[in-house]
Amino acid sequence: MILVTGATGHFGRAAIDFLIEKRNSEKPSALARDTKKAQDLISAGIDVRQGDYFSYDSLVRAFAGVEKLLFVSSNDLTNRVGQHANVINAAKAAGVRHIVYTSILNPPEKPYFTASADHIETEKLLRNSGIAYTILRNAFYFETIPMFLGDVLQTGKIFFPAGEAQVSHASRTDMAEAAARVLLGEGHENKIYEIGSNSSFSFQDIADALSDLAGRQIEYADIPLDAFKAELIKNQTPPPVVEMLAGIAEAVRHNELNFPSADLENV
Repeated sequence: MILVTGATGHFGRAAIDFLIEKRNSEKPSALARDTKKAQDLISAGIDVRQGDYFSYDSLVRAFAGVEKLLFVSSNDLTNRVGQHANVINAAKAAGVRHIVYTSILNPPEKPYFTASADHIETEKLLRNSGIAYTILRNAFYFETIPMFLGDVLQTGKIFFPAGEAQVSHASRTDMAEAAARVLLGEGHENKIYEIGSNSSFSFQDIADALSDLAGRQIEYADIPLDAFKAELIKNQTPPPVVEMLAGIAEAVRHNELNFPSADLENV
């Protein structure tokens, strides 16, 4: 049996859709913190199990009978590693044989993007768990680009402190398909895949692409980090989110998310 966590999120739901498409005879199970948000899955005949990353006992119950687990990482900003430890320990207690985990692209030992540190610790927990694992080091989704563009079609400018650095963006849908293929395939145990594009793109590249699409010039403006944070604060962005977005900006500027790879295409 395959179970997908984060089933009500974009990535988890897309992975479930691919699993159903490629394996009609046996539908995957799904984990949801709030099963009321998974009514569409239940209506589609999916076995939706309640479980919360903060609740070890709920996870042990939810993982009963599961052989392969797609472990979609938490988006919590306060205790992500603690939640991830609960998932891994509960999977071990329930007898899960293979965990496929969504990590971050090529995480450095001392990352600017603070979430990368949580992924590094989670990868260590997986390697020490005794459970077969596959680590999908996912790049930033193409679908997240708009959150950094602001009112670009009104202003004609992209303001972001990234310099000339590049990012190996890839499609979330393609990454979800890769996860499904790993779950259904063989020979992926104890392997790490860098799941991103085999090309990289700068914010100037994004501005050029938008210029072509909009039929008018879109400019990229490399602004100071402090000015970027001040604008976020001005727009009443919560402090933890300000720090997260600033960390992403610094990670981009230092090419921390620039790691072209053919792994996604090959998987």
